[in-house]
Amino acid sequence: MARRARLSPDDVGLPRYGERRRVPGLRREELAMLAGVSAGYYTRLEQGQSLNASAEVLDAIAAALHLTPAEREHLHVLSTTTGHRNRGATPPEEHASADLRVLLSAMGHVPAIVVGRRNDVLAWNRAGHALLAGHLEPAAPDAPDTRPNLSRLVFLDAHTRALYRDWPAKARAVVGNLRILTARNPDDGPLAALVGELAIHSPEFAALWAEHTVEPCSRDVYDLAHPVVGDLTVTQQTFHVPQEPHQSLVAFTVEPESASSTALTVLHQACGIGTGNG
Repeated sequence: MARRARLSPDDVGLPRYGERRRVPGLRREELAMLAGVSAGYYTRLEQGQSLNASAEVLDAIAAALHLTPAEREHLHVLSTTTGHRNRGATPPEEHASADLRVLLSAMGHVPAIVVGRRNDVLAWNRAGHALLAGHLEPAAPDAPDTRPNLSRLVFLDAHTRALYRDWPAKARAVVGNLRILTARNPDDGPLAALVGELAIHSPEFAALWAEHTVEPCSRDVYDLAHPVVGDLTVTQQTFHVPQEPHQSLVAFTVEPESASSTALTVLHQACGIGTGNG
């Protein structure tokens, strides 16, 4: 419905006939015509009353809605999980493996963290802690009760909010990624509770969540205003962990021989981090 509301007849080459529209975007019957399905079937599908849409029908609807590749994948994931929800279930507790912890340490001067299925920080190296959350205890990720959550930090933590010069862009990216996580893990009660908590305590999150933004966090560039070393620009890259499908390794790099590289070196020195293992 959110994507249909964003399209106008002009966007898809349909005539307006001069009529006044009571709601924004395309009508259901117009979208159904573009996708090659009946208006009744599309209405049932949009309202969640039909759970057996084929991949071909979903692709046709995705094309009619002008979905991005990420949004198209999200639509397929929703189709496969909607009929199998069991809200309130609690998946097993997550931990970063010993191998991942060794890798984090070996990365040394490269800030890096391991995040889990709910964007919880499961582990970080000293550089990752210093870059992102020096105001938190270094051992915070080691226990579930103190484990930082990246989504919660971005919306509810003043230090994290001040870290990102373009906070609205970071906030939108976090919501877009969280939307993907909830679709992939529909039975995760704590994840659903996290969304509810953020919606209650952050009007900005609630507004972005209502837009149904879908945006995977694979690579982003952020301008940071670090409280210790000032301005620097980092490239955030996310790598999925094959042995742990719900976990990701997130690394932050800077351009070599740049002002940001100098700032990161100063941060290492301020925190006692060497250029080898750390």
